[in-house]
Amino acid sequence: MDAINHMERKPLLLRGSEVADTLGISRALAYRWMASGILPTVRVSRSIRVPREELMRWITARTNNPVRTNCGGIG
Repeated sequence: MDAINHMERKPLLLRGSEVADTLGISRALAYRWMASGILPTVRVSRSIRVPREELMRWITARTNNPVRTNCGGIG
């Protein structure tokens, strides 16, 4: 199962445990990133959530996809 399909079945606002599962990190680290502002968050009453679409954008913005036209000068 790929990450995008996995996320499409999630609610619009993710709890820390869902963020952790999606990113493959510990729940403690997910909550730390949420509290420190590393991840985009929304407050719902007394709860803090990460908007699913914002998390997808956050992942995309940090994905490194270099385009190589020459592999180390070979060829």
